[in-house]
Amino acid sequence: MHIRQRMKPAFSPRLARLRDAMQRHVDRGQVEGVITLVSRRNETHVEALGAFHEDTIFRLASMTKPITAALAMMLVEECKLRLDDSVEGVLPELANRRVLRAVDGPLDDTVPAWRPITVRDLLTFRSGYGEVMFSAPLGPLAAAMAEAKLPLVGWPFQGTNDEFMKRLGALPLACQPGERWLYHMSAEILGVLCARVTNESLGTLMRERIFEPLGMKDTAFWIPEKELARLPRCFVRDFATGNVVVRDEPRGMYARPPAFEGGGGGLVSTASDLQAFGRAMLSSRLLSRTTIDLMTMDAITEPQKSASPFFADFWDRCGWGLGIGVITHRREIGRSPGSFGWDGAFGTSFWIDPKEDLVGVLLVQRAPDALAFANPISSDFWTSVYQSII
Repeated sequence: MHIRQRMKPAFSPRLARLRDAMQRHVDRGQVEGVITLVSRRNETHVEALGAFHEDTIFRLASMTKPITAALAMMLVEECKLRLDDSVEGVLPELANRRVLRAVDGPLDDTVPAWRPITVRDLLTFRSGYGEVMFSAPLGPLAAAMAEAKLPLVGWPFQGTNDEFMKRLGALPLACQPGERWLYHMSAEILGVLCARVTNESLGTLMRERIFEPLGMKDTAFWIPEKELARLPRCFVRDFATGNVVVRDEPRGMYARPPAFEGGGGGLVSTASDLQAFGRAMLSSRLLSRTTIDLMTMDAITEPQKSASPFFADFWDRCGWGLGIGVITHRREIGRSPGSFGWDGAFGTSFWIDPKEDLVGVLLVQRAPDALAFANPISSDFWTSVYQSII
């Protein structure tokens, strides 16, 4: 175990259980390796098991979303965006929206949107665009999104920002702006919005405003040739055959700059880079304390949660702020209420706990076999971290 310690210990010797718990998953062949990082007060524990090393680069998938949200809120602080302004001036493809009468109804059975989509709608995932697989997976809208290669099953999008917006703008909204929470798509739109309002690429904005100031040297939308060996293979279970197969090789989609830099899931990063981002969110280095307070308040009402199906029991313990998940109730040993962060489709997990002054990072490269929020590796990680807190 690699330990950097400068002050009174923040963890008990029970933290050694974390290694044992993670090693069991490696020994069972469930993952090629695991990296864990736990930073509390002035003490940081980092450990690499199996095939991974401390500087291994990982596909973040949806852990990209909080970074995109932080960038957007930096632009809000600079008054280049306003939370309750319409996005139509910058994203004209989203003007004059039509809304399905029923989420599983015909695409031409629509009514006018009751108001324009706002920046706040994108951050809170209440734009009316998003994954409908949880509510109407067999409906016409789901089929149209699949044909346009827009949903998560078609990720990553292969076209340009303009092509993405053109395809999205051709589809009706699943619900009225501000009415319900729908996963994913709003974060992708938010990335395009940030790029257009500044006339910069999303990758350039993130590099100049977040990654370089924080020393996040390995976080980007692609990996230079000389660093590709640090990216491991990524695995997923083929549910048709039951076999675990390689989803992406190191020389796959991250080996070159993408045409579409996805604010909802396109970044790669390392444990140390994510620690730097987490610590910056705790110390208000990137954003003001009041901004972070606003971002990490649960913005979704109880009626909206009831109308917004997601993974089993998600809303019983979680909420959603401005572009980031929020823990609302403690239902297990890990993660205090008020913690904020998010998980990724390939088994990664990243949460920040202001109450405990804690940043936790779990990095693997295998999609869970079951629902993402029932990932046993993630559950064991957070249990092991919190049972060790003094």
